[in-house]
Amino acid sequence: MESTKSATKVDPKLANAWKTKAGRDLSEPELLAMPEGEYMNDKQLDFFRARLQALKDDLLSNAGETTEHLREDTTVVPDPADRATIEEEHALELRTRDRERKLLKKISQSLARIDAGDYGYCDETGEPIGLGRLLARPTATLSLEAQQRRELKQKMFGD
Repeated sequence: MESTKSATKVDPKLANAWKTKAGRDLSEPELLAMPEGEYMNDKQLDFFRARLQALKDDLLSNAGETTEHLREDTTVVPDPADRATIEEEHALELRTRDRERKLLKKISQSLARIDAGDYGYCDETGEPIGLGRLLARPTATLSLEAQQRRELKQKMFGD
């Protein structure tokens, strides 16, 4: 185990950047270089709060564009094939927005978890979820192992 730690030696500049920078200004490598004992400290929570808020703002701006786009395309098109294409594009856009709406709900829940002090810890086990997983999926509520168990149960027994 000790040889693994020395093999993945962390650049000292990255390892100490968190001490002088604001959480929201940290890069992903700087965040990952932080000591394990600092897991979900104020700077990490600030980093994820900023990331979640940026994602939320982006989704909300996309939603406004969709509404505008759907309004623009209300012209009557005489050709049935063209009309069908436009309707299919609208249906696809609305499905995408529905997925984004569900993601917005998860983002809001994650922001509430940050405020409550629960963010970054598995709902089932209470173990740390891990920075790598949270960087990949900031709305994660389960550790990788708990998520795999849940998916295996769903595959075996259905929803």
